[in-house]
Amino acid sequence: MARRILIVDDEPLIVKGLKYNMESEGYQTDNCGDGETALKMFRRNRYDMVLLDVMLPGISGTEVCQRIRESSDVPIIMITAKGEDMDKILGLEYGADDYVTKPFNILEVKARVKNIFRRSAQGGISYSDDHSEGRVIRCKRLAIDMGARTVTLNNEIVKLTSKEFDVLNLLASNRGKVYTRDQLLTAIWRYDYAGKGEERTVDVHIRRLREKIEADSSKPEYILTKWGVGYYFTEDD
Repeated sequence: MARRILIVDDEPLIVKGLKYNMESEGYQTDNCGDGETALKMFRRNRYDMVLLDVMLPGISGTEVCQRIRESSDVPIIMITAKGEDMDKILGLEYGADDYVTKPFNILEVKARVKNIFRRSAQGGISYSDDHSEGRVIRCKRLAIDMGARTVTLNNEIVKLTSKEFDVLNLLASNRGKVYTRDQLLTAIWRYDYAGKGEERTVDVHIRRLREKIEADSSKPEYILTKWGVGYYFTEDD
């Protein structure tokens, strides 16, 4: 069954180009030009991905993203017409998985869509040192089920986005190993990002993870910082 993508943008030429290129890849598409309609369509239909413009009439794209995240972990790629880092980070703050900046190269958009779908079909990112589908990593009060892609804290489910789970899974699968931001960007996002703005993408996801799994995110016990280097998962049980 073909993947179904909801395209949300108020620029007809952008929508036309995205529809043509997504459908040429075999995806089904629906589209609308404002946030309120996007939310209605999302509630009525099942989508495998949302391509979501930040600047929309009425309800903004970031608010749409936030509302979708309240009930779904469907992959969301934000589209922004601005180049400022805060626009990109704001989308990630509300749970977006990735972003592209207008004017964008359609080949890049298609590559990012394919990458997310491929990783979803594989059950997330795979690790060369892990060959166990049913492996569960346990540390203190935290349990990470790699096969089911679920996380529990004190025996209660912790709701994570796909990217948040991938970051946690990678770090926890390699306890004690320090990953730089560039290494995490390459491993999780699989793109050649460059610049401090893109590196902050990692910081946002780490902060969100800490807020969800740490008793005190300012004094983390699971995801630790190696100052000046990067992040790692504790070796303490």
